[in-house]
Amino acid sequence: MKPRINFYQAAPETIKALAAVEMQIQSSGLELSLIELVRTRASQINGCAFCINMHTQDARKHGETEQRLYLLDAWREAPIYTDRERAALAWTEAVTLITETHAPDDIYQELRKQFSEAEATNLTILIGTINAWNRLSIAFRAVPPAKAKPATAA
Repeated sequence: MKPRINFYQAAPETIKALAAVEMQIQSSGLELSLIELVRTRASQINGCAFCINMHTQDARKHGETEQRLYLLDAWREAPIYTDRERAALAWTEAVTLITETHAPDDIYQELRKQFSEAEATNLTILIGTINAWNRLSIAFRAVPPAKAKPATAA
């Protein structure tokens, strides 16, 4: 796959503004590990290889385990996520797939059991920003820095 444009260079001030929102969310009080789980899950839903690669690496830097990252796509069946994480992941899916889900009341009620109004707002903005990054990366074909698996002898 060949990148179409470098959106960082094409619109640096706009990208800087989007990055500023990200920095605000990082300092909002939401747990860094939770932020990376949300970013990774939204990126999985959207099929954004660049962002999945970036945010799984960032998650590991914040202490996330390989097992929890491997199971993230099946978090409902994996008992290793907290109630707070489960509420955030359900909300992430609902907001990322908003045209299908319309952010159901039951998922919102579970969110509100675990998150204050300010936290729910910050979480929703986080979900919106990762979806924006996913769309930029997918639309303009951002390529993750990845090494191919070495060939094995037959």
